[in-house]
Amino acid sequence: MTLRIGIIGCGGIGQEHARRLHFKLAGAQVVAINDINVAAATQFSEMSGIKARVLDTYQAVIDAPDVDALVVASWGPAHEEQVLACIAAGKPVFCEKPLAVTAEGARRIVEAEVQAGKKLVQVGFMRRYDAGYRALKATLDAGTVGDALLVHAAHRNPAVPEMYVGDMSITDTFIHEIDVFRWLLNDDYVSVQVIEGRKTRNAHAGLHDPITVLLETRQGIRIDTEIFVACRFGYDIQCHVVGETGVASLPEPMSVPLRSNARQGSGLLMDWKLRFIDSYDVELQDWIEATVRGEVNGPDAWDGYVASVTAEACIEARKTKQILPIALPERPAFYSRQG
Repeated sequence: MTLRIGIIGCGGIGQEHARRLHFKLAGAQVVAINDINVAAATQFSEMSGIKARVLDTYQAVIDAPDVDALVVASWGPAHEEQVLACIAAGKPVFCEKPLAVTAEGARRIVEAEVQAGKKLVQVGFMRRYDAGYRALKATLDAGTVGDALLVHAAHRNPAVPEMYVGDMSITDTFIHEIDVFRWLLNDDYVSVQVIEGRKTRNAHAGLHDPITVLLETRQGIRIDTEIFVACRFGYDIQCHVVGETGVASLPEPMSVPLRSNARQGSGLLMDWKLRFIDSYDVELQDWIEATVRGEVNGPDAWDGYVASVTAEACIEARKTKQILPIALPERPAFYSRQG
């Protein structure tokens, strides 16, 4: 079976996903596209060679009888409305993060999906599909280093644009760690503290950088994450899990060791797309195959909701400079079953 897909949102990530689904991955075909800029969507459809129909509204894409499933890659504030419309139509949807821009919005999606009686929503937290993170999780699940006690992590970007301001270091950057740590540790969070230290001179006026986020889990695991998005030297993702009998670390991306110009070392990536490009392929191929089977295997609407609740707690902790609780309801039984 070929999964016929409608794309909502044809910006950068929407175009990448459309090309990936239509030309690179098995079992999918992009048949309809919508973007708020209809002319740009039309140009993309033609120039990319996809030649999908360009429809005037996202609802038209959802309602199209030849669209089996949707990919929502529009800007964040539109996600809630569009995902709710997909659920109402009974069609599976892959939504890029965030699931919604507020925890309340994500909760409404959870409630709508539970009411519909079938899991339909997957959220684009692609790190769960990264080979390095999967190897790290396999090591932890095997008990190789004993029970996890501490996690030391870092999320470093060489630079961010002027539009990246305020709490985007949490909502756009740290949001990935929020999801992947829960998955790695099979645990949820109970408290958070955010610390702002000395600001780098390379951060623009609307951004305090770096910051450190300290999380505690239900099992008592302590997590510290450095978020440094103007580090200049490269795109650098670190994760070290300290266990009772050893330390397990996220593997470095593959690179060629060099001895040159009186120096020894290896290169660092400068672009997040290069670091995680393979994980996007694995993620969407898995989504295609699971959707054909009527299942949701990846991060679901509940995971998107938990990420939103945690991010909002992080933002409040940053404002108050206090250690704040993270209040999460118990995971509904609906999200414990497959499909």
